[in-house]
Amino acid sequence: MSRIGKLPVVVPKGVKVTIEGSKVTVTGPKGELYREFSPDMGISFENDKIVVRRPSDAQNHRSLHGLSRTLLVNMIDGVSKGFEKGLEIVGVGFRAEKTGDNLVLRVGYSHPVEFKPKQGISFALETPTKLKVMGIDKEQVGQVAAEIRSVRKPDSYKGKGIRYAGEKIKLKPGKAVGKAAK
Repeated sequence: MSRIGKLPVVVPKGVKVTIEGSKVTVTGPKGELYREFSPDMGISFENDKIVVRRPSDAQNHRSLHGLSRTLLVNMIDGVSKGFEKGLEIVGVGFRAEKTGDNLVLRVGYSHPVEFKPKQGISFALETPTKLKVMGIDKEQVGQVAAEIRSVRKPDSYKGKGIRYAGEKIKLKPGKAVGKAAK
């Protein structure tokens, strides 16, 4: 039995869960999320808890069991608390700014790079070099953060670029360091 899949999902107050076969809709104070799960998984609502059951011990059912429960937990956390992903911009003259809802990045190119937020996603600037991507869908928040990071990935020699908050970049030694050591 999956250690993750067998745990029941507690539904907090203020969150409404609707289960119609393999379709689950979760509504909370932050919004509404909908997802269709594998029809093999049995999802039921019992005593203010959601229970996910699998029909057999086949490999694909074992994989789907834990995944389905984790996706349900993320949906419930998203509509009740929301998710956020922090990004840091490192480099001389590199910065971000908001124009309306859009995010404008100036990261060393000849032109600024503009990001329009997808539905359910918002940007917040703490400083011109620290920003947050926020939303209720964990998958979308991570995807948008990855797209922003891909505009200027951290350089492995100087460390300049856009990185996740707290991400450690291992810097490579340059040519001069190699010659001086000989």
